[in-house]
Amino acid sequence: MAEVSRLLTEYGPAFWQALLLTWKLTLVSFVPGFLLGTAVAVLRLLPVPPLRWVLTGYVEIFRNIPSVALLIFIVFALPDLNVVIDYEPSVILALTLVCSAFTADYLRSGINTIPGSQIEAALSLGMRPRHIIAVVVLPQALRSVVQPMTSLLIALMLSTSLASQVPLAGRELTSLVSKIANDSAAGMAAFAVAAALYVATGLLIAWAGATLDKKLRILR
Repeated sequence: MAEVSRLLTEYGPAFWQALLLTWKLTLVSFVPGFLLGTAVAVLRLLPVPPLRWVLTGYVEIFRNIPSVALLIFIVFALPDLNVVIDYEPSVILALTLVCSAFTADYLRSGINTIPGSQIEAALSLGMRPRHIIAVVVLPQALRSVVQPMTSLLIALMLSTSLASQVPLAGRELTSLVSKIANDSAAGMAAFAVAAALYVATGLLIAWAGATLDKKLRILR
């Protein structure tokens, strides 16, 4: 306990900055990933087989590729194609692509839970397909996937640790732990502090997700 206290006294501001960077990477990856995944899920509803095949391939590729492998490809392989992306945007891009694939897959499952009778009723009322998607399908699908999306957000937050694989100017939690372990003998204490911050953030996200799910849950 004394070692943890000493560590916080010496590295307290660094832990706070690392936590803020972790939150930043999570947020700026989740928001565009969620929007892109929603767009992919909606476009997969269109009766255009080639488009659906391409988008299905997109989802399967980025849903199954390890985030760290994707990051390594972006950072070290793309420059060979004359595409150079800075380290922090590379991390954000990798996490966004993975997040979008899982979001599209979860929304597809949510869409499949909507009874076909609702679609038929909307058509009988003269609603156009795009209006049916926007007013009937998508709102219900989003309400039914709050818990899976909460789990995805937690997983995305934990995946920000892959930023330790590239030399970011700012350091997130895992990078900071590695630095402390290399600079001093307080590696275990640093790991304990970082783990506590990850757990606290995960519990906060889980609580917010459960609260939102309780308010939006569709009772059948």
